[in-house]
Amino acid sequence: MLYHLHELWRASLAPYVYWAEASAKMYAAQDSWLAALPGAHRMAAGFELLYRLGKDYEKPAFGIHQIEVEGVPVPVVERVALEKPFCQLLRFKRYHDQADGLARMKDDPTVLVVAPLSGHHATLLRDTVRTLLADHKVYITDWTDARMVPAAQGPFTLDDYIGYVQDFIRHIGTDDLHVISVCQPTVPVLAAVSLMAARGEPVPRSLTMMGGPIDTRQSPTAVNNLATRQLLWWFEHNLIHTVPAHYPGAGRRVYPGFLQHLGFVAMNPERHLMSHWDFYQNLVKGDLEDAQAHRRFYDEYNAVLDMPAEYYLDTIRIVFQEHLLPRGLWDVAGERVDPAKIRNSALLTIEGALDDISGQGQTRAAHALCTGIPEANRQHLTVEGAGHYGIFSGRRWRTQVYPQVRAFIAAHRGTATAAPAATTTQSKPTRKR
Repeated sequence: MLYHLHELWRASLAPYVYWAEASAKMYAAQDSWLAALPGAHRMAAGFELLYRLGKDYEKPAFGIHQIEVEGVPVPVVERVALEKPFCQLLRFKRYHDQADGLARMKDDPTVLVVAPLSGHHATLLRDTVRTLLADHKVYITDWTDARMVPAAQGPFTLDDYIGYVQDFIRHIGTDDLHVISVCQPTVPVLAAVSLMAARGEPVPRSLTMMGGPIDTRQSPTAVNNLATRQLLWWFEHNLIHTVPAHYPGAGRRVYPGFLQHLGFVAMNPERHLMSHWDFYQNLVKGDLEDAQAHRRFYDEYNAVLDMPAEYYLDTIRIVFQEHLLPRGLWDVAGERVDPAKIRNSALLTIEGALDDISGQGQTRAAHALCTGIPEANRQHLTVEGAGHYGIFSGRRWRTQVYPQVRAFIAAHRGTATAAPAATTTQSKPTRKR
């Protein structure tokens, strides 16, 4: 019922949103007589703020059409490499002419970026992908909004997520494949590769795990505490709702994106309030560059998707409440998940010293589980001054984290057990503030 009430509220709000958008343009357009009125800038700013507070935010595009490599522009084309009901495997194909001196790009290692299915779209990793493209062939998992998947496709569980990851790895091939998992997928990726190793299947050359909840008993955060404060039935009865009739996934049980978005905002409401106030002030002052930066950030931040109910509840129970992976008690389709079976993949874990979503030690816990990987092929990096998003996006990602990731992948392009060890770089943890 809550989902239906939300849709009714959105529909009733739509006329006012359109009116606010039109009014903002009328008071801001140079050829409009309204723009010449006293206080027109304030009126335009106020109407645009109302419009952005009330509008629907659709999934943004990756928009990566070109990168620069060694000062040379290289075109990039996005295409679907493999499509499944709940996810598309995207490939970002670089096109270059051997005459441009970049023929070596044909021999670059391949990277599979496993994006989180935790509310935001995979486009949140746009900066991650763009940076990786300079030195790698890049694939990424682009998870589908559950409300757009017909109910006839059946449920989607955490076990299914693991199966998808395995299928993507097999499709790409493991000859020179390096998997990077960001946040939530560190758990299913570790499980997927563990099961493949136990069966004797080829595995990726390296695993890079960034800010993920491998063992949430370590330095629990507000996110972890929320998941453990209530019993599983509370989440099912209060947060799971049915997709309304006008969507392709009508009748599917989901954890709605709008509830997840409310949770995001509730973690730091003062910061979001001040950000919108600064946006209004920048519009009034004519600081269009800062105003556009605000638009770009919230176009991404406010775009959310619905998660399948089965997958969401599995994650709450297995990862946050029962800690089955670090306790060695996790069975997937009758097979025990044992990370110690991984021997031929190198392991890099990355944490932000100020991460308030996955606390320090939660990702690093993978090392205690992956005892089959030689110590020389395991590395950990703690990034000073970085929060959760800073380890995979923004200046710190590009200048501090990515050089380490690039070097780690380059060092383990051969068989992991025979590859030279990468130099361990670990900054001293700082107290959260």
